[in-house]
Amino acid sequence: MSPWFYRRMGLLALLMVGMGLYFIYDGRVGYPKANEAAEAKARFEHEVLKDYDDALAKGPDAAKAWVKDARLKGWIIKPDLEQPRWSDYAAPRGWPENPKHYTPEEIREQFYWGGAMIVAAAVVGIIVLLNHNKRFVGHADHMVMPNGKVVQYKDVYKLDKRKWDIKALAYVYYREGGEGAEHRVVIDDLKYDGAGRVLDRLMEQFKGELIEKVAAPEEEASEVSAEQPTPPHGAA
Repeated sequence: MSPWFYRRMGLLALLMVGMGLYFIYDGRVGYPKANEAAEAKARFEHEVLKDYDDALAKGPDAAKAWVKDARLKGWIIKPDLEQPRWSDYAAPRGWPENPKHYTPEEIREQFYWGGAMIVAAAVVGIIVLLNHNKRFVGHADHMVMPNGKVVQYKDVYKLDKRKWDIKALAYVYYREGGEGAEHRVVIDDLKYDGAGRVLDRLMEQFKGELIEKVAAPEEEASEVSAEQPTPPHGAA
């Protein structure tokens, strides 16, 4: 296995663990804090603003006395304000202006998603362990795939290299004994370190249909399929 494979799978596992912890944090801390702010805003609008409106209805003196009392209770914080506002009351407490209230089901879902992400990270780890000892081997006249399948070079009749320069992938089509059902295997030079050398060895003996991308005169790239005796590409 190549270092790239381990790096990619490691980053994937870390991403899933991070997302899982984030979901769990939201379920345990984030959403309850948002609910606390939403409930505080509801109380503020129902009690404080209603009391202020009632004081205004009683006259200027009652309103002034109410504002003085509201400052002592912390309902009005800014000295230049003469009326209560939720945004000013919420800002020092780190509450948003429009907090969202989450249902118990939405909170439980965060734990479900968090658990799913942790399980997915564990699955990635299992995949790494299952692939750790796999090998892709090229011999003089055949190659042995990571799953143990033996592919004779003489049985290969088509080779698709269109993704080789971009993704280091080549698709090999063959028929066992040169006849029967079509089979396909993949040569992956990113996943298996040095797989390109096996492809070179196959190309030395390949005489079938080669599909690859070539530069076109007036276009970006076009796919070309041609029957050819392939020239040697050098020993593996």
